[in-house]
Amino acid sequence: MGYKYQRLDKDNAVVLLVDHQAGLSSLVRDIDPDKFKNNTLALAALAKYFNLPTILTTSFEDGPNGPLWTEIKDMHPDAPYIARPGQVNAWDNEDFVNAVKATGKKQIIIAGIVTEVCVEFPTLSALEEGFEVFVVSDASGTFNQITREAAWNRMSQAGANMMSWFNTACELQRDWRNDVEGLGGLFSKYIPDYNNLMNSYFTLKGKN
Repeated sequence: MGYKYQRLDKDNAVVLLVDHQAGLSSLVRDIDPDKFKNNTLALAALAKYFNLPTILTTSFEDGPNGPLWTEIKDMHPDAPYIARPGQVNAWDNEDFVNAVKATGKKQIIIAGIVTEVCVEFPTLSALEEGFEVFVVSDASGTFNQITREAAWNRMSQAGANMMSWFNTACELQRDWRNDVEGLGGLFSKYIPDYNNLMNSYFTLKGKN
């Protein structure tokens, strides 16, 4: 049997932001910390732009892991927020799994800290239950490239789709004609060089 393209569908996707916590952020060393935060906030923003159900979760936030980033909370004030009391794998928390399943979506877009634990473990668990999983690699961070590559390999071999926040947005959009200025504005906010493209577009349209 040939390859089957698992294409993201904005009507069938849920976003899981796992353990983007103040303390855990200090562990991220496989990507520039500022770029990592920018990428994560871009993912949170695209979830809002596409009106995707979004679930937030933290691990042992009363301990050294610390609280969820306030920027994410502020962007999704009404999202289900699961503060796990101790479960390392978010999928071991019944409230979290119930929140995911309550959306009725079969595609999971996931990112978190750290990649080989907080992203990998729920990804493997969700794949085992029949979900299609899309791991946003540049909004997930860990100690170093060795641990990152090991996690990417294990997840991709299990059937996960390895993504970036940018190609996630593009795959969800499908067609530029759906909303040029809306998506272009989102890109421009998180990719400064994208302003050049939008300025050219506005000049062409006589909007500058």
